[in-house]
Amino acid sequence: MAKTGTTTQGLRSAIERSGYYPALVAEAVEAAVGGEPIASYLVHQETTFDANEVRRHVTVLVLTSTRFIVSHTDEQNADTTSPTPYATTSTESVKLGRISSVVLSRVVANPESYSPGTLPREAVLTIGWGAVSRIDLEPAACGDPNCEADHGYTGNSTADDLSLRVSEAGDGPETVRQALLFAQALSEATAAVR
Repeated sequence: MAKTGTTTQGLRSAIERSGYYPALVAEAVEAAVGGEPIASYLVHQETTFDANEVRRHVTVLVLTSTRFIVSHTDEQNADTTSPTPYATTSTESVKLGRISSVVLSRVVANPESYSPGTLPREAVLTIGWGAVSRIDLEPAACGDPNCEADHGYTGNSTADDLSLRVSEAGDGPETVRQALLFAQALSEATAAVR
């Protein structure tokens, strides 16, 4: 379930509605936000299936006038490091000026009959700020099919710090709408600090 909004109480309510360790998640997020007013937020919970286990994960994105805050919370089963189940929560605070890209990919059904304002079937929000990059390399080649020279490598470096997918079928249309609103608010905020 994803929620977007603009108040501290709204953020707390969205975290509580997600039902995923709300006291733990709220405390971590509120500590990272501090006293700054919230411009926008998005709470997204996803469930994954890992072999015979069901795992839950919640991501909370918060936008203030100066920062983008991302929080992840995961649950773990008892293991060799802990005899009881446990959760791990982390927060990262990124100055808006460090955000290098905000990519919103939309998947629409029947594009030939698309009309403005129609929600996409799914949306993927990818945000880069330089903490994680993916490098894809491949051998470089020239146009000569008989050439056996070593031309080195060519490739791409992609900022890939956060990628969040929401879909109408899995999360509901309101979640997709809220993700679009958060992406727009973040895009506008990063453009304003340039």
